[in-house]
Amino acid sequence: MTQTAPTSTSPAEDPPAQRRAGRIHRAWYAAAVAFVTIIGAAAFSSLPSLLIEPLHAEFDWSRGTIGFAVSVNLALYGLTAPFAAALMDRFGIRKVVALALTVIAGGSVATVWMTRPWQLVLYWGVLVGLGSGSMALAFAATVTNRWFTARRGLVTGILTAAGASGQLVFLPLLSWMVEHHGWRPATVTVSLAALAVVPFVWLLLRDHPADVGLAPYGGVYAPKPAPVAGAARRAVTVLFAAARTGPFWLLAGTFAICGASTNGLVRTHFVPAAHDHGMPVTAAAGLLAVIGVFDVVGTIASGWFTDRFEARRLLAVYYALRGISLLFLPMLLAPSVHPPMVFFIVFYGLDWVATVPPTIALCREHYGEDSAIVFGWVLASHQVGAALVAFLGGVARDVFGSYDLVWYASGGLCAMAALMAMVIGRGHGRLSGATG
Repeated sequence: MTQTAPTSTSPAEDPPAQRRAGRIHRAWYAAAVAFVTIIGAAAFSSLPSLLIEPLHAEFDWSRGTIGFAVSVNLALYGLTAPFAAALMDRFGIRKVVALALTVIAGGSVATVWMTRPWQLVLYWGVLVGLGSGSMALAFAATVTNRWFTARRGLVTGILTAAGASGQLVFLPLLSWMVEHHGWRPATVTVSLAALAVVPFVWLLLRDHPADVGLAPYGGVYAPKPAPVAGAARRAVTVLFAAARTGPFWLLAGTFAICGASTNGLVRTHFVPAAHDHGMPVTAAAGLLAVIGVFDVVGTIASGWFTDRFEARRLLAVYYALRGISLLFLPMLLAPSVHPPMVFFIVFYGLDWVATVPPTIALCREHYGEDSAIVFGWVLASHQVGAALVAFLGGVARDVFGSYDLVWYASGGLCAMAALMAMVIGRGHGRLSGATG
């Protein structure tokens, strides 16, 4: 990428803020603000699995139709991410994320007045999908790359876990609201949660360490680069350059299976699948929230492991263990919660998005300064995989009257992802042909 003249006038040799020893580095405050922001925005991801049965009952829409709206949401979430990373380079993190949160809130609250399936696709699928895709993991990757040189794996794990923390916070509340007051108050709650974190982003987050005269944590001070023009062109250029390399397709393929086996399958269809076996919706939602608890532990631990062990080997282990657990799930679903199901929830939760820190690390290893945008495209594949299974899972339930086939197929895909991860080679941190 061609660098333009820096806009900061802070001296690169010894900025005043760098001499303040013994204080908590400002990067950790940036990570804390990002964590709170992602938690607030994560409310939207808790809702789709809770809406399937109420919308089916009220409007008589098929599960495939509802699943299609969710699939549009998931696909746009992924396809927006690489452009969002480039837009953050052009306009700054605060502006992009604040606008994204506002779009999420507007799309969610608009569903209160919907009466037709196309409105669900527009409001929840398109608007919430575009808004959520403009932040989340692309936001986490950008904050980590700018503010941290050391501890990147750990911070990536913490910020990735924020999404699970949001699920933990909101899912029990939203399931209670849906059961006792209907689905509309729950969608309003999602809107308010997204709006509530906008002030945190706007007032407390800074776009770059140089804005406050600091070096990245564990790194050396450098002036803030000028805004990068042509955000969309840069995102596409980086894609074309990355697409000429083998690791990109392996990372995209494994992450597509990751999305299929988490957001597309378990997050969307676990609650209705458990309800098919007689389990109350609140109990099933509670189990999904417990997955979020252990996801926090597993993802932060994965970040710590990523700083110390080879990322591709970690990925292979994560996908293999996930595939094994999914093969056993159809035998565990029952009207009540029993110890083997609890074991599955804990085991699966530890592995939920543990794949993110090593995947980001591999993007950084292979693609250097363009890694955030490359990861955005890899994330797009994650969400396309999730979208396909969100839709096909609903269709399979309509056709076969059961989700069993989907669980088994996902377990097999995870085994394939484990093999693909082991093929990824070592990178050189440079992506030729991706100049901006």
